Amino acid sequence: MFDLLRHPRLPAIARTACVSALAVFTFTAFAQYRQTGPVVDERIIFDHTQNEATGEATVVSPEMPDFESLGDVDTRKEAFFEFLSSYVENENRRIAATRAELMPMWEVVRDGMPLSAVEQERFAEIAAEYRLDDADLSSAEGRLSVGRELVRRVDVLPKSLVLAQAANESGWGTSRFAREGNNIFGQWCFDEGCGLVPRRRGESRSHEVRAFASVQASVRAYFRNLNTHRSYEDLRVLREAMRMRDMPLDSLVLARGLTRYSERGQAYVSELQDIIRINQLRHRDKS
Repeated sequence: MFDLLRHPRLPAIARTACVSALAVFTFTAFAQYRQTGPVVDERIIFDHTQNEATGEATVVSPEMPDFESLGDVDTRKEAFFEFLSSYVENENRRIAATRAELMPMWEVVRDGMPLSAVEQERFAEIAAEYRLDDADLSSAEGRLSVGRELVRRVDVLPKSLVLAQAANESGWGTSRFAREGNNIFGQWCFDEGCGLVPRRRGESRSHEVRAFASVQASVRAYFRNLNTHRSYEDLRVLREAMRMRDMPLDSLVLARGLTRYSERGQAYVSELQDIIRINQLRHRDKS
């Protein structure tokens, strides 16, 4: 377990304020929710996971601080948000840089002009990264279709939305999956040994909760999931509509596109929206 006060990614924590009634309600309500979800076997520990690209075993080095050592709920929540914010910002910067490359190429494709050889190669690389590698890039129509979809996929997510989901899915960084597998967003995998096995997994089920080599890898996989999987097409359409109207990305609206992230559907969306509102997370989108 980490000494939170010495963790390299956390600032010095000197808050001793009393827990507000609102904070107690939020944390208690979330704890009650967790009790209704699947219970996992705390005894099973995996030291390795499969590298998605190479299939080779990758050492998992748990990076989560010991948030449970903080008795003050406000301090615990603030520490969790501060810890994860830099990872979210890093991934958003990476995606924004890719989008900055993509948009000039999209304008060329949209205008029916040919891409240079270098541009064609880079265009194909971005398409592959965003799971469009099987698309037809040999024709103008094919490139137009791929370009239109890439503009929808290659985009950032509001920090407030990411932090709300992270808090919900990881129990504010205290879940076993987060502590031992760097899995902040409850993502599954289906190869034996790829992660941590839930205790109450049905006999007919084969999924595990994926283990990641690092927190950044978990964040990157989450972004890729929301930006490419068909289940979150609604979120991407909502985001694109905001872009077309030159509006700031609104996490409360984008949360509506996550009904398929959880079996609880709209109730899950409402929980995310409550976390965003109660913790005033939209202020962090401006930082």
